[in-house]
Amino acid sequence: MSNFGELVLVVGDYNEGDIPEKFKRMLVPNKMQHIFCTGNLGSKENYDELRQLAPNVHVVSGDCDISGASPFQMTFPETKVVQIGEFRIGLVHGHQIIPWGDHLSLASFRRKLNVDILLSGHTHKNEVVEHEGFYHINPVSDDKILCVPIYCCMHH
Repeated sequence: MSNFGELVLVVGDYNEGDIPEKFKRMLVPNKMQHIFCTGNLGSKENYDELRQLAPNVHVVSGDCDISGASPFQMTFPETKVVQIGEFRIGLVHGHQIIPWGDHLSLASFRRKLNVDILLSGHTHKNEVVEHEGFYHINPVSDDKILCVPIYCCMHH
């Protein structure tokens, strides 16, 4: 079998920790090499659950994780940049980007981080958009499903 890259799980606002049943059977420990979470973890148990699935878990602070709103004492950065193969991936919750979900604003933020792919959440709108030759990915679908993973195969 040839090496096709690293498998990455992108998870949006993870408040409830409710992974849809159809994804749970795919989420076995160490199947993915990286998990990116756009914040709002909700509990240390949710964080620990992600840590059991992949050796590299990347989390940023969401709007519910700041100013004492988080029910557990963990702090995460506002943004994070991770290199996987030839891709620079930026991670941000999304509440900092005004107007929320606007692709011109996302592109400006992406350029500021100097990344190829920008992962953001907050809008509760699932999107994978190519913009100016780069990608904006938002894994959140709506208020009823707070966790919709998007799988990405990264080649290097």
